[in-house]
Amino acid sequence: MLGVRRPPASFLPHRADWAGALVGRDLGAGVVVGLVALPLALGFGISSGMGAGAGLVTAIVAGAVAAVFGGSRVQVSGPTGAMAVVLAPILLVHGPQGVLVVGLMAGLILIGLGWLGAGRTMRYVPLPVVEGFTVGIAVIITLQQVPAALGVDVGSEHVLGLLTRGVRAWLHAPDLVAPVMTAVVAAVVLVGSRTAPRLPIALTAVAVATLANLALHLGARSIGHITGSLPAPHLPTVSLGALDQLVLPAVAVAALAALESLLSATVADAMSGGPAHDPDRELVGQGLANLVTPLFGGIPATAAIARTAVNVRSGATSRLAALTHALVLLAVVLLAAPLVGRIPLAALAGVLIATAVQMVRVSSLAALLSATRGDAVVLVVTAVATVTFDLVTAVVVGLVLAGFFGLRQTARSARLVPEHVSDQHLAFHLDGPLFFAAAHDVLQTLGEVGDVRVVELRMARVSAVDATGAHVLAGARRELERRGVEVRLHDVSPAHERVLRRLNVLDDPGGD
Repeated sequence: MLGVRRPPASFLPHRADWAGALVGRDLGAGVVVGLVALPLALGFGISSGMGAGAGLVTAIVAGAVAAVFGGSRVQVSGPTGAMAVVLAPILLVHGPQGVLVVGLMAGLILIGLGWLGAGRTMRYVPLPVVEGFTVGIAVIITLQQVPAALGVDVGSEHVLGLLTRGVRAWLHAPDLVAPVMTAVVAAVVLVGSRTAPRLPIALTAVAVATLANLALHLGARSIGHITGSLPAPHLPTVSLGALDQLVLPAVAVAALAALESLLSATVADAMSGGPAHDPDRELVGQGLANLVTPLFGGIPATAAIARTAVNVRSGATSRLAALTHALVLLAVVLLAAPLVGRIPLAALAGVLIATAVQMVRVSSLAALLSATRGDAVVLVVTAVATVTFDLVTAVVVGLVLAGFFGLRQTARSARLVPEHVSDQHLAFHLDGPLFFAAAHDVLQTLGEVGDVRVVELRMARVSAVDATGAHVLAGARRELERRGVEVRLHDVSPAHERVLRRLNVLDDPGGD
């Protein structure tokens, strides 16, 4: 069920969005995230098929719009790997204009979902699913950095392929410069974030690595100069005949954007320990970002967990950090492309690997793994599915598993407790839910009743009744009455009377 629709004004920016901002920390975090986001924006733009310029435009425009209108104070948005995978087949079938129109349509869908209160449904995602997803994303981030950390170029493919091909390419021509640089930067960031969390450790480490690479002529692969021109602003167009073919792709893009953004915001809340995000406003903010970005030639965007994690770990306290990240990327395009092109990829890989390590909260992970067998299975399977398949598949699998274990636990809570009254009169207390997963096992005891004349069922502690439970109870009652046993139901809740009466369990509204 969707939430209560809110007035449009509640989705607009307001002064409280900037309360508690620490300008120095936010500016520093924004610069770090901007440097980390640069190669990711270019790479995801290329892997989507729309080009590096489209990825960079998306990081700038969507990053700024979502920072101002979104529902999280520390979330960073832009192109992502999961979205690039979804967009590639759309481009193949419908071309660049089709991708841009899909972005516009997905933006409208997201705005509608936010206005209808659909963002609140995120609260029903179990913690093991969120933690498993987070672990899986951390693994993906780490695996994505293997080629850069080894100083090799193996193209773009699934993360498991990056690992194997990257290692093979490095073994063919081993060079220790890039691995050592990555390890040192990662170690500095991990140690520095604990000993001096308020300092821009990641930025300092990247700057020192860049200077060392230039001064000592280490030869580590760098980002390289930004080539090509940015897409020109224009209105995406597509024929009316093809528009209906883009509806399902737009729904898929909107679903991915909503899921990834809300999960990212949940993870960001846990990492930052600050005020919780507004899920409905986050959907509206992402919708606006996806409405505006295609007008500048950008691709559909979502919140980016890796960049959000870098933002939080770099000390971000408000939306100013994410907005600064977008402005840094814009400044890079206008002024400093040659300088940023000197940053070693190995140094940025170290920052991201450190971020991935920090995303995994060992204490929370250990607690969930030891809580129940069901929680452990859900967490592990969700993490593995995230790495092996994709985000949507992993969350769906996690939810199905969590639902299965939840139903099993709920079914086990249902009991039929006998209370002997006399040789000819038995009474039972029916506790818990009487529903499809529990009714047959719980009511089996009634069929084993011996030679008695009266059976009472006291139902004051029944928490829920569905059609299956009522049907099984009606069958048990008919069987007892066929054997000459009188069945009496007492203390039936008014909330359960209707279904019991419809399934012929009750003879009158008050029970027997």
